[in-house]
Amino acid sequence: MDFSLTEDHVALQNAVRRFCDGEYPAHQRGNAEDAALAAHRRQGLAELGVTGLAIDPEQGGSGYGAVETMLVAQQLGRALGGAGWLASGLPAAALISAVGNTQQCSQWLASAATGEKVLALAVSEADARYDLARLSVRATETGDGWRIDGTKTLVFDGAIADAFVVAVRTSGERGDAHGLSLFLVDAKAPGIALRRFATVDAREAAHVSFANVVVSNADLIGEADTAYALIEVALDRANAALCAESVGALEALLELTVEHLRTRTQFGAPLAKFQALQHRVADMLIALEQAKSMACAAATAVDENDPERRGRFVSAAKAFIGEACKSAAEWAIQLHGAMGMTEECRAGHYAKRLYAINMTYGDASWHLNRFTAQRLAREAA
Repeated sequence: MDFSLTEDHVALQNAVRRFCDGEYPAHQRGNAEDAALAAHRRQGLAELGVTGLAIDPEQGGSGYGAVETMLVAQQLGRALGGAGWLASGLPAAALISAVGNTQQCSQWLASAATGEKVLALAVSEADARYDLARLSVRATETGDGWRIDGTKTLVFDGAIADAFVVAVRTSGERGDAHGLSLFLVDAKAPGIALRRFATVDAREAAHVSFANVVVSNADLIGEADTAYALIEVALDRANAALCAESVGALEALLELTVEHLRTRTQFGAPLAKFQALQHRVADMLIALEQAKSMACAAATAVDENDPERRGRFVSAAKAFIGEACKSAAEWAIQLHGAMGMTEECRAGHYAKRLYAINMTYGDASWHLNRFTAQRLAREAA
């Protein structure tokens, strides 16, 4: 497998790195953003083409694939930046770009790519436990349209979204893969209520309730009852990006930890001289190198037209990287000592982000089970 980068890849990587170095000062990384700062940074990412990564050029986006997304995500992870780029710029926009009708694409994609409008994917539910087949928020056909009822949880950027891409059940029962549909719902539609909150890594999210929210047939994204595979593709793409973001965050965390051990002294010698601590740093480095390889493999598989291979590689990467980064984050905090638990120490902010990534769109254990099921099905065939 060829992991070498082209000149265009290097140029994109360097451009995002320079942006992050300017917009996310090292001593502020991981801090919560106010509305004005978040909007300013979002506009800067839009000017770089980051918010339109998954949108086709003819629709106003960059038209990049998963490899380019991986490079961007690594740099954002290194700076703990781009709080809203994933929710709006990847799964939600990618779904509209893939199967949206002409009106939906023209109305939302170009403005989402330029950062003027924010899209949010509303897919998670409290009782679904990452399993798309267990989604139960229902859209009932009313003759001339649909009515949506239910609550979506952990909707990233839900409080600032201009529209939601909502995954609902239009037929079948809970547990059925068939019967899921996607709707593009204006955030100002009557019957929508938000309960906003900050996640553990100081990012904005919301629980979004739909009570008799009326949508038309024109708001249906793609065909009714056939959205399961579409959502799975979008979430695999998002998880591949999250794996890459974890790599960037872990790389920065390792640099912080090494610098701390070199400068902090005990018993008249730098902490870096103690062999037991060197072993921990070596373990972190090994985890980082393995995570890099897994993230590259996941990104390459996403760009291939092979659903079975894509699912296996993404789940394998998310399962491994989730556990590896969790352990490495704990080691980093331990190596920083008591100061690793303070808000002033960046190590804790990186650890929180790595924990949050592990819990987004399927944690390590869920993806391990998914990978195992796919492998058993493959062997049985």
